[in-house]
Amino acid sequence: MPYQSVEDLPPSIQAHLPRHAQEIYLGAFNGAWTQYARRGPQRRESTAHRVAWAAVKRKYEKSGERWILRKAD
Repeated sequence: MPYQSVEDLPPSIQAHLPRHAQEIYLGAFNGAWTQYARRGPQRRESTAHRVAWAAVKRKYEKSGERWILRKAD
């Protein structure tokens, strides 16, 4: 189900991602949730999480235990 705010994201997301990355995750998840409405509930949710992680990884990278903003190319 879509998330209303970053405070509603899973605890693991809130604990590990910076606020901006959480906002990216939220927007991407909710967009994918709408886009993949025709899939079954479980598949729809797992796809939305994969899309959200992919969106975060376009802007952030993991350095040790922290997620940091990627440098511009």
